[in-house]
Amino acid sequence: MVGHQVIDSRAAYLAAVDKLAAGTGPIGIDAERASGFTYSQRAYLIQLYRRDAGTFLFDPPAIGDFSGLNEALAGEEWILHAASQDLACLREVGLDPGRIFDTELAARLLGLPRVGLGTVVEELLGIHLAKEHSAANWSTRPLPESWLVYAALDVELLPDLRDSMVDLLVESGKTDIADQEFAAVLAKEAKPARAEPWRRLSGLHAVRGQRNLAVARELWVARDALAQELDVSPGRLVPDASLVAAARALPVSKNALADLREFNGRASRTELERWWRAIQQGLASADLPSVKANSDALPPPRAWADRNPEADLRFKAARAALTAVSEERAVPLENLLTPEHLRRVSWQPPEPADADAVGNALAQLGARTWQIEATAQLIADAFVEVHQSDDLPSEPVS
Repeated sequence: MVGHQVIDSRAAYLAAVDKLAAGTGPIGIDAERASGFTYSQRAYLIQLYRRDAGTFLFDPPAIGDFSGLNEALAGEEWILHAASQDLACLREVGLDPGRIFDTELAARLLGLPRVGLGTVVEELLGIHLAKEHSAANWSTRPLPESWLVYAALDVELLPDLRDSMVDLLVESGKTDIADQEFAAVLAKEAKPARAEPWRRLSGLHAVRGQRNLAVARELWVARDALAQELDVSPGRLVPDASLVAAARALPVSKNALADLREFNGRASRTELERWWRAIQQGLASADLPSVKANSDALPPPRAWADRNPEADLRFKAARAALTAVSEERAVPLENLLTPEHLRRVSWQPPEPADADAVGNALAQLGARTWQIEATAQLIADAFVEVHQSDDLPSEPVS
């Protein structure tokens, strides 16, 4: 690639596909979105690097469908850093790898203290990688040359980084663990849409009463529709705090809403009629939301001592046992076993709570084979110890 040209024509795209197909070894790939600027999570730049082929920067909105590139690279290993962040936007344009190497996840499994790409590259390759454009608005056109240089470096170093990590995984006996984790990232299904997405409003806990919540809901729906139409991040139109302030105040007129000091943001006045209409809909709605969201989420562990004391003891004992193994294996606790999985089996353990039953429960939750082998027996033992200590009399029997 010459001068970091962005590939934005079909002819240039097809030529790049041929060159990448003729390259050798795994493919370094990355995607840049415009999170915080746009409504969509689409990719606005996709970078690929392959040895004996070079670096290619693609403009996804201009190219559209990447299925031809996907077919040309089918069966090859794709290298990504924090793959779970990019897979959705890559799949959206037809790029769906069958096999990956995740350098961020590998760094975690290797016990590196920090796992950002720049830090890992510097530690393992001795190269300083500037990250000054990571939070840029990548929907900008034309993209500045300095951004393109940054984007190219992100992928050009991935094959060398991957090779270094492969050696370290072999030395530490973690190759199979890494393979299982990479496969799990690929197989993970997208989260289903939330039943009540408006409840994610920051500060909603301060809104009391069903009528106030109905107004908050209608304001959120109105803002979301406008943000989607304009492809602008919702918070850039009217911040969450403004919607919450209006829902708490319940202004009685459009002028009262305009006079509400806390109701601000770049679209708070230009779209005032839209917001006032939403408030009216909330005030008139017969569909009042419940004060508390319907959820199967567990209470936070800090509340367990009061809500479920036995579960609290089980969780603390099992977590202490797993923490020791985490340190021994140099694998972060959250990677040794997903925290939610430990919370679930602690809150409602299987009967009987032996290693096999705990292992089956973890498998149903989505734990990998290596995680179950490393943790199930320890968790079961911790549960037994808690149960036995519970059964002991508080005072010696004479």
